[in-house]
Amino acid sequence: MRVAIVTETWPPEINGVALTVQALARGLDRLGHRVEVIRPRPAQGAAAETQSEFEEMLVGGAALPRYPGLRFGMRSQARLLRRWRETPPQVMYVATEGPLGHGALTAARRLGIPACTGFHTRFDDFIGHYGFPWLTPLVFAGMRRFHNRAAATLVPTTELAEFLRNKGFLNVRLLRRAVDTELFHPVWRDEDLRRQWGLKVGHLAVVHVGRLAAEKNLDLAVRTFRQIQASQPDARFVIVGDGPERERIARANPDFIFAGLRRGEDLARHYASGDLFLFPSSTETFGNVTLEAMASGLPVVAFDYGAAREHITDQRHGCRVPVGDEQGFIEAATALANSLDRRARIGRAARKSVASLSPESVSASFSNLLTSLNQEKAA
Repeated sequence: MRVAIVTETWPPEINGVALTVQALARGLDRLGHRVEVIRPRPAQGAAAETQSEFEEMLVGGAALPRYPGLRFGMRSQARLLRRWRETPPQVMYVATEGPLGHGALTAARRLGIPACTGFHTRFDDFIGHYGFPWLTPLVFAGMRRFHNRAAATLVPTTELAEFLRNKGFLNVRLLRRAVDTELFHPVWRDEDLRRQWGLKVGHLAVVHVGRLAAEKNLDLAVRTFRQIQASQPDARFVIVGDGPERERIARANPDFIFAGLRRGEDLARHYASGDLFLFPSSTETFGNVTLEAMASGLPVVAFDYGAAREHITDQRHGCRVPVGDEQGFIEAATALANSLDRRARIGRAARKSVASLSPESVSASFSNLLTSLNQEKAA
């Protein structure tokens, strides 16, 4: 089939949505589908990194207010209509709920192109972290209207599917996530890198990977590490990623190691060279980094939802803490940090539990779902 993928975030932006959507596009391409990607034009200076492997249409874009590292695309509905009248896709996937996503859904409905959407980001939760909590119900209602215009809404967990159905979302379908277990692997552990972090043999490296943003609950990670450090003064906290909160956290915690954005094998080394992974966010739809850490052999401490609920058996593959129980999070992480044997056992079990999460199986499921939408239209 000819498949259009519409997204307002795409590499070299590093975030879960961009990397997930790129992986879906590559999976379809490997299965023989013709993929076109509709996305915002990259920010100035990023163009050299964005030579695409797919046919593309680039539209105007702008930085998100208070979040300059991410962009949104202009609606571009007239351009999309012209393009798709000439060479219409047989099916469409709209990954983001911004102006470009709205324009694409409207164009698809006018042209009779079956479209599904992806529920990747809890913007209703985010808005409260940026000073507008009273807008949360309005944002959620807007997201529901957006997704209900599509033939299906794809979600990564059964928990989220049930939640959205109970909130009036129609045609919610499950598309599970995978992890590249060849890239993210304990074999990448690098003692030279650990020495650069200032660690000696037996010292603890606590790791966090992700966007450094207000909605990620990073202050809890800071408090947790300080509690760990009280019993292990030689421990180091390594933070991989970037974002608007980096300067504030770095200024208050000059002993932390800020590794910045990392990709590919370099990122895999940073995961595998750690000993414990903290994931304090409670605003994810999934949390890809949870699977990446588990595949790297790290015990994970996370709240009980998303990827953690789907893939962690508490105290076997990591620690699942009730959502909102911050003291419980600190206690679980501290207990795990202080037990080398438990960390090693849980890390091995975590790696083993995700070893079968094949990207190929997710690509096949995505392809089958898109094919079914195209067939439903034909019928």
